Amino acid sequence: MEPLETKTEATAIPRIGDNAPAFKAVTTQGDINFPSDYSGEWVILFSHPADFTPVCTSEFITFAHLEDKFKKANCNLVGLSIDGLHSHIAWLRTIKEKIEYKGMKDVEVKFPLIEDISMEVAKKYGMVQPGESKTQAVRAVFFIDPKGIVRALIYYPLSLGRNFDEIYRALIAMQTADEFNVATPADWNPGDDVIISPAGTCGVAEERMTSTEGLDCKDWFFCTKKLSKDTVLNALLKK
Repeated sequence: MEPLETKTEATAIPRIGDNAPAFKAVTTQGDINFPSDYSGEWVILFSHPADFTPVCTSEFITFAHLEDKFKKANCNLVGLSIDGLHSHIAWLRTIKEKIEYKGMKDVEVKFPLIEDISMEVAKKYGMVQPGESKTQAVRAVFFIDPKGIVRALIYYPLSLGRNFDEIYRALIAMQTADEFNVATPADWNPGDDVIISPAGTCGVAEERMTSTEGLDCKDWFFCTKKLSKDTVLNALLKK
């Protein structure tokens, strides 16, 4: 007899370019209708494994500390875990009243934290990875643009806290690509040179290699141009 196969529940993950799966939810800031409540703005929807856990606590303190920075970039934060509303409220009160992390203390989490005991939202976004845990969400991060489209996603295991510099860098890079019709190279930060899309015809390729109008072309397919930090931030950040 052949051995019986172990069945693992499929985990559907929204893809880049998909409409963000819609849902209604109860949160620590009232009911939300997602993503329609955030039309015209970017949203970072992120999950964490559980309330009253140390890695998650460090992350929530950091996200709350950076919320105004994300707001200036026209981006809202929305958190989720497979915990109840009262647990969320008690945990966030504990964070404000008792926890200090890297000099950050008395931190009030003002962005919504979704109650998802049924796992309905977590399953829509593939946040439950059975190989990691069947009852906790992994550390998923979804970047959703003002049209409600998934633009990027990052997944971390339960044991690994997120890099918040990278989350913010990715947001600004995507906004820069949209605003200036460019791409951003490896390790790009505002002020670094940006990438111009490869030439689509032989004529354009020739023009780029001979042009002196602000392009730096190493070859016909690899051209960069300068885009100052002030130009980027003045275009993207709210005053």
